[in-house]
Amino acid sequence: MIFTVTFNPSLDYIVSVNDFQLGMTNRTATELMLPGGKGINVSIVLKQLGLDNTALGFVAGFTGDEIVRKVEESGINADFIRIQEGISRINLKMKNIDGTEINGMGPEISADKLEELMMRLDQLKEGDVLVLAGSIPQSMPNDIYRDILQRLEPKKIMAVVDATGDLLMNVLQYHPFLIKPNNHELGELFDVKITTKDQVVPYAKKLQEKGARNVLVSMGGQGAVFVSEAGEAYMAEAPKGELKNSVGAGDSMVAGFVTGWIMEGDYGHAFRMGVSTGSASAFSENLATKAEVEEVFARCEITKY
Repeated sequence: MIFTVTFNPSLDYIVSVNDFQLGMTNRTATELMLPGGKGINVSIVLKQLGLDNTALGFVAGFTGDEIVRKVEESGINADFIRIQEGISRINLKMKNIDGTEINGMGPEISADKLEELMMRLDQLKEGDVLVLAGSIPQSMPNDIYRDILQRLEPKKIMAVVDATGDLLMNVLQYHPFLIKPNNHELGELFDVKITTKDQVVPYAKKLQEKGARNVLVSMGGQGAVFVSEAGEAYMAEAPKGELKNSVGAGDSMVAGFVTGWIMEGDYGHAFRMGVSTGSASAFSENLATKAEVEEVFARCEITKY
């Protein structure tokens, strides 16, 4: 079974505004309300690619109710923990104004609620997949991802971590199956600037030396790089297409890679699926459908170095 965790899910209110004027009353030209959060995005794309999964996390208030409703509407098993105080956040995303966003804070998560999540994770079994994705609320310790993988280490689950900074570095000692920084995040980890695919490989290997098994690095319009636990490096140019929405593209890449690996057990195929799925979401107004992924997959090329 596949499980995703989103500690701070949201309702994403995605709008476009024609001729936006600061300090004036503006009206939306288009609007869309979607459940948000990196883990939820991964869950949605996994389901659209045919893989059942369970979404875990915390929700509060009327916005939390709507997040659960929309997640279940997508065919995903929603197993969120209810927080009695506060509300789940609303994120305003103005998609035609240089990606301008205003993100809410979300509810405070108490120690007992966190332990409730831990007890649910204790039910995972050997071979299950756990995706930890995204940021955490300010009320939580920044070693929470490490604590989860430490607690689950005896179970030999397949852990996938899409996070930045200490959240990512703290888990490496527990040998996650896959980590997915982008090139900017990878550079920040080592205080360098990474702009080319060739520069990615040595730093991806440094993360493997620290414990990561497989490293997938997204590079936006430049494509992606993957370094496998067998020491093989794969590179891909970004497939051609019209960029419509970059929100969720990285999460879609994670979902595509996991799907490709589960289906074929081959790293080259998984990488190609990851690149295709991330690109398909970028070319779509919403997260990619299976048909959209298949169209991009047919023309996606990867190179093994």
